[in-house]
Order: sequence, then structure tokens, then C-alpha cells
Amino acid sequence: MNFIGPSLTFLAFVVYAIVHSLLASLWAKQKARTSLGDRSDRSYRLVYNLFSGITLIPVLAVPALLPGTTLYRLTEPWLLISTSIQILGVLIILVGMLQTDIWHFIGVRQLLDSSQAGDETMITHGLYRYMRHPLYTGGLLFIWFLPLMTTSLLAFNLAATLYLYIGSIFEERRLIAEFGDDYRQYQQRVARFFPIPGK
Repeated sequence: MNFIGPSLTFLAFVVYAIVHSLLASLWAKQKARTSLGDRSDRSYRLVYNLFSGITLIPVLAVPALLPGTTLYRLTEPWLLISTSIQILGVLIILVGMLQTDIWHFIGVRQLLDSSQAGDETMITHGLYRYMRHPLYTGGLLFIWFLPLMTTSLLAFNLAATLYLYIGSIFEERRLIAEFGDDYRQYQQRVARFFPIPGK
């Protein structure tokens, strides 16, 4: 089995994750504020999202160019089932972004309205009544139900899943610091990624 593609894919995602996490940190935001002043608060999220999207392209290119060994390729009826679950994942992402205000999520609202730059609202309605991180849930459904799986895609999925889980932990620490007991109670009521019957 050829391990070059999977190894490079995993390494590329790890590098991406480290850079992505550093730029998302309070340290990076404070550095930007020190260098650019208060106006950095208005543009930081939009620039961060653009940078994250652009730098993800070469990471995705690695498993595309070096796919490694094919593990499976789904046919009917499994192809229809997996595609349906992927569509569900995309819908969860879109609905989750709309419920958190898509323009605020992207960073456009902060750029146009300086009063929105530091605003953060605790969202507990809609999809957030059933899962604390619906955007991550949708992403996980999409990547794990690909109808074609290669060793490089598997490496990507493992790295991405680990990153999303660790990222959710750090994100929730920030939310606890911001919202305190309200968020702790929310954690007790609502599952992290996938709804749990009875919870």
C-alpha cells in the first residue's frame, strides 16, 4: 500500500489546522489590534474566513493529486443513501449559518457596522436546540459519507474529525468564559455533535 498520499494529506491538514488555530486565537486578534488599531476588530473575521478558505484549497489538492489506494466505491443503492446524507450535511451547515446570522458568521456585518464587531450572542434555538455545533455536524456527515473513499481521503477525514473535536473543546472554553453558567447548563442539555435521544 502506498502511504505517501495519506501521509502528505494528514501532514498538510495538521499544518493547516495549526495555522488556522493560531489565527483564531485571542493572541492573534490582540496582535492585529495592536498593529492595526480598533479597525482590525471590524475586518478580522472576514479576512480570517477568506484566508482559511483559500489556504484549504492546497490541502484538498493533496488527496486529489495523490489519492492513494481506493478503499471502496459505492454503487446503488448505497450511493443514493450516502449522497442523501451528504446533502443533509450541507443543509445542516446552511441552516446553522443562517441561524447564527450568516453575514455575521462570514464577517461582512462587522465590516459594515462597527457596533457589531465584538458582539456575540448565545444561540440555543433551531438546530442549536439539538446539537451544540451543527456546522461541525454537517461537515462530519459530508466527509464521512463520501461515495468514494481512498487512503488519502481517510487520512483527511481522520485529521479533520480530530481537529473539529479539539476545536469544539477550545471553542466551548471561550463560550463558557463569555456566557458562564448559561453555557454550562446548555452543555448539560444538548449533545456536542449528534442529538442523543432523551437528552
